[in-house]
Amino acid sequence: MDTPNIDAQQKAGILAEALPYIRRFADKTIVIKYGGNAMTDPQLKEGFAQDVVLLKLVGMNPVVVHGGGPQINDLLARVGKQGEFVQGMRVTDAETMDIVEMVLGGLVNKEIVSLINKHGGRAVGLTGKDGDMIRARKLYLPDEQNDTPLDIGQVGEVADINPELVALLDSGDFIPVIAPVGVGEQGEAYNINADLVAGKLAETLGAEKLILMTNTPGVLDKQGNLLTGLTPSRVDELVADGTLSGGMLPKISSALDAARAGVPSVHIIDGRVKHALLLEILTDAGVGTMIRAR
Repeated sequence: MDTPNIDAQQKAGILAEALPYIRRFADKTIVIKYGGNAMTDPQLKEGFAQDVVLLKLVGMNPVVVHGGGPQINDLLARVGKQGEFVQGMRVTDAETMDIVEMVLGGLVNKEIVSLINKHGGRAVGLTGKDGDMIRARKLYLPDEQNDTPLDIGQVGEVADINPELVALLDSGDFIPVIAPVGVGEQGEAYNINADLVAGKLAETLGAEKLILMTNTPGVLDKQGNLLTGLTPSRVDELVADGTLSGGMLPKISSALDAARAGVPSVHIIDGRVKHALLLEILTDAGVGTMIRAR
């Protein structure tokens, strides 16, 4: 039997393997936090857009929440500003907030929308300001040195999410693509960590899955081994011994909160792997780290 026939059989086997997952997740909402190298590498960007379109075509309801840290840093550098982070959160003064809105709500959001549409989807770009969707309040970080909370500027946390606009788009077979900019009581803009927005959105929408894309295979121990099936107590241990720190902290916090709130499965996956979404959702093996409530 020649190679083309073997390849065809393998492809048929992959499609057959995907069938029970397509049935299981039909008409289910899957919230995807899109970030890391998958947003900057041209091939990975194309692969991500193809994955999202395929999920929609087979009957699932993908909702994309995206970051844009590298792009924000690039524009900050052009205007002579240095990005600063505290506990994994970007320090955001008024000028930085203007740049965050420009990059996330304009450049990055519209590029993702265009890529999805290019591959046959019908994507609509939003920020949390649209339709008063993401209501935010100012975020203060704990200071281990004293009792005074840390003020890092126009950084917010999610106070409430109005799901009506996303539900309306889903019902019309559109794919929502959401930039994590929230709005305060006085109409002020807040920069919100995309992992946290994705987690809260998954809770609010009653999503079947929350998938957080990152630049690692998942959560790794100090020896570099992939960890999965993590529980809150185990995560606390990993934070305490320094295994988890920096930018991974918001991801883990978001994942645990979503799992506790009833999202059936939460995954941190390697966005550097082409078609990582399809590998996670439509194959027996899956990829990355799964978080469970207990």
